[in-house]
Amino acid sequence: MNIGIISIRGPEYHPNRRLAEAATERGHRMTLVHPYRIWPAIEGDKPGLMNPLEKSDLDVVLPRQGATVGDSCLALIHHFSLLGIPVVNDIHAVRLAKNKFLTLLAMTAARIPVPDTLFVNAPEAFAPAVTRLGGYPVVAKAASGRQGEGIRLVKTEKDLHSILRHGFDKYSGLLLQRFIPPAERKDIRVLTIGGQMVGAMELQPKDGDFRANFHLSGDSRAIELSPHLEELALRAAEAVGLEIAGVDLILGRDDRASVIEVNYAPGFRGLEAATGLDIAGKIVNYLADSY
Repeated sequence: MNIGIISIRGPEYHPNRRLAEAATERGHRMTLVHPYRIWPAIEGDKPGLMNPLEKSDLDVVLPRQGATVGDSCLALIHHFSLLGIPVVNDIHAVRLAKNKFLTLLAMTAARIPVPDTLFVNAPEAFAPAVTRLGGYPVVAKAASGRQGEGIRLVKTEKDLHSILRHGFDKYSGLLLQRFIPPAERKDIRVLTIGGQMVGAMELQPKDGDFRANFHLSGDSRAIELSPHLEELALRAAEAVGLEIAGVDLILGRDDRASVIEVNYAPGFRGLEAATGLDIAGKIVNYLADSY
């Protein structure tokens, strides 16, 4: 099997390197597909590709650009499907997962608990939104972002004005959520593959930061999930339509769980380090067995 990975990163980037190693160990190949060097084409009323890559050479494609994937790259993902090549995760799930608010809406429709969230796309909405959330501080999140990027803690009205001046795009909007200090919560990342939970870890923000992300803190530990939390993570992945998903949960002091985010191209360096599991191998095995 030849597995195509849509990525702008090179072969030494951790997920790409680990997936290539896992594929080789199992007698498969991995081909990096750079979305700005391979272009969709329609010729003779049929879809094709304008580049040296032969479409018949790929057996399955994994989009792995993360939430910052642009519309032009979404077109390439869809194009592979039209060429008859299985895409994991598919275009509909990727399009939904790339937008944090649309993801929360999908989970709300599936009756999955999520944090109180207000979506604002005009300056005059910010002050009433902060009041509605109970006042400062609040967390402001870009609708699309990766590895903790685009997340800011808004402590005062001065911080709010700073966002309006330098970090607000009305066409994209911002999500506002109540701030829960790290001491009053647990941050959990769950990886699901093919409707099964394969591993979970608790994340700790680094000193002075409020964001729990392994890319930022490098601090994680393996945990055993309760049946309730495992079911919640699986339902979240299903609600977004993802075969492979990184589901982020938050537990408050009352142990009430909410799903705060679902990622279609989750990193797994932290999970492999915390659990000792061969996550890359599990992904490759799933693709080989399913496609």
